[in-house]
Amino acid sequence: MQAQLPQRMVGLGTQRSVIRELFEFGKLRAAQIGAENVFDFSIGNPSVPAPDCVNETAVDLLQNTDSVLLHGYTSAQGDLGVRTRFADSINRRFGAKIGPNNLYITVGAAASLCCCLGGLCCPEDEVIVFAPYFPEYKVFIEGAGAKMVLIPADIEAFQIDFEALERSITPHTKAVIVNSPNNPSGAVYSEQTVRKLADLLETKSQEYHHPIFLISDEPYREIVFGGVTVPYLPAFYKDTLVCYSFSKSLSLPGERLGYIIVPDEVTDSELVYAAICGAGRSLGYVNAPSLFQRVCAACCDVTADITVYETNRNLLVKGLRDMGFTVVEPGGTFYIFPRTLEADDVAFCERAKQYDLLIVPGTGFGCPGHTRISYCVPTERIERALPVFEKLAQSYRK
Repeated sequence: MQAQLPQRMVGLGTQRSVIRELFEFGKLRAAQIGAENVFDFSIGNPSVPAPDCVNETAVDLLQNTDSVLLHGYTSAQGDLGVRTRFADSINRRFGAKIGPNNLYITVGAAASLCCCLGGLCCPEDEVIVFAPYFPEYKVFIEGAGAKMVLIPADIEAFQIDFEALERSITPHTKAVIVNSPNNPSGAVYSEQTVRKLADLLETKSQEYHHPIFLISDEPYREIVFGGVTVPYLPAFYKDTLVCYSFSKSLSLPGERLGYIIVPDEVTDSELVYAAICGAGRSLGYVNAPSLFQRVCAACCDVTADITVYETNRNLLVKGLRDMGFTVVEPGGTFYIFPRTLEADDVAFCERAKQYDLLIVPGTGFGCPGHTRISYCVPTERIERALPVFEKLAQSYRK
């Protein structure tokens, strides 16, 4: 006798992420040869501590707030005072005009994306994604009953290939997901790119007589370097939904706290907001962790010290280029996405493992011939790893 189970879910549960597999391999090798001899650049786990205000606020709340109130349920879409604090911060920083009822607090950016997709997508809808992309997008989109449409990467700059995008928009297009700053390339969309995207989506929305929503996935918004700015997309395109997370900006990936912005300007904004609430209810994403709602509200205008990421980026860009790698300099995040020294990026990353260099093939991000190197690690690890990267490069020169 055998249980009848949805095979898609069995597949998702048994097919391990390449990134997680590398991470687990790294822990195994560390036990065998010592952690100092393993150069693990596989996973995007922030290496800098959370700002002092995070722990200070958490301790103060635990010591001075009624326990029943602190640990009790909030409203399904998040505590009103917390949403008000987030709205005030967003308005102050971006010149927006949102209120607490334009915000839905979520269990991180993944939940934000799932709630947006679940609230928007109908059968036969299509959602456009740009390579390189976060691999879970496909899982989220198909989980919402829609189809993912992939736009190939512009590997020269990792901006948008607008000719390919225009060819891919159809009457079935419900939404376009953008991720800027981008995981895995670190690219930041310029204001020129954003304006061109907004103009195209507006034209196509008019042509097909329905809104094409722009979903902006922004967990890395604050992690940018050298004066790079990240355009606030609702200022350029009215049918924009913003998915945000404090995981990277406050170094809190394990606390799972984020939000969705649904501006009033969005077509049928009240219905869209209701659909997102309904999707959250259906998925069980109601009442994000109440303690960290309040912690993040108190700390939402600060960030962790990201200067170490910029130092690491600069070391890697120069070091890899000197070795002969082709590298597009990241404008943000803590990832770099160089071209591999052979066409088969999976084989390249397997060869890197022989040197205990753990880097992720670009194929999983929809961009073969590249590798993702996550540099949210101590700078000393990068300094010690550069000679090992050189040995890897030399193995190809031979």
